[in-house]
Amino acid sequence: MFTGIIEELGTLESLTPGADPATLTIRSPRVLEGIALGDSIAVDGCCLTVTSHNGERWTADVIATTLAATTLGSRTAGDRVNLERCVRVDARLDGHIVQGHVDGTGEVIRREEEAGTTLLRLRLPVGLARYVVDKGSLAVDGVSLTVAAIDGDEVTIGLIPETLERTTLGRRAVGDRVNLEVDVLAKHLEKLAAGLLPGTEQDR
Repeated sequence: MFTGIIEELGTLESLTPGADPATLTIRSPRVLEGIALGDSIAVDGCCLTVTSHNGERWTADVIATTLAATTLGSRTAGDRVNLERCVRVDARLDGHIVQGHVDGTGEVIRREEEAGTTLLRLRLPVGLARYVVDKGSLAVDGVSLTVAAIDGDEVTIGLIPETLERTTLGRRAVGDRVNLEVDVLAKHLEKLAAGLLPGTEQDR
């Protein structure tokens, strides 16, 4: 489990496709502190397992399904990525509960500045909007964010300068795709309601 609070901007050194799984190598000395083989690190919101590390860089296996379902398949050497180690049970939960299980990819359709805040407008994939509420939580490329507004399948999020500097969202432009994870509690509530009220659950 993660919190959506990014610890480090890592650098993707290589992504070796052509095999399943593919091998991803990232340079990120800070998040490797205290990491052992088999531990989890979220990369742009995708939970990956450390298969090797040397204190400066680490590798993970990424199956074809994950490459296709997230933005990782389009990343190239030199790209920066958001990184977060799994949360400790004795740590503060500063963001919200993030599983590292990407629900879909969205598209940046507008970027504008307003009173010192950068506003990003995102188009959600089909089926996700019902899990998103005004002032609720949404993980975008692994970053825990608050929804500023929602209009159909489009959401607006506000980014303060600190978030722009410490995450890849400062580099996101119109047309870019981002990984999205909705609040897992909303999905659980939907399933529970469907069991009590037949016909509640919608097609995903």
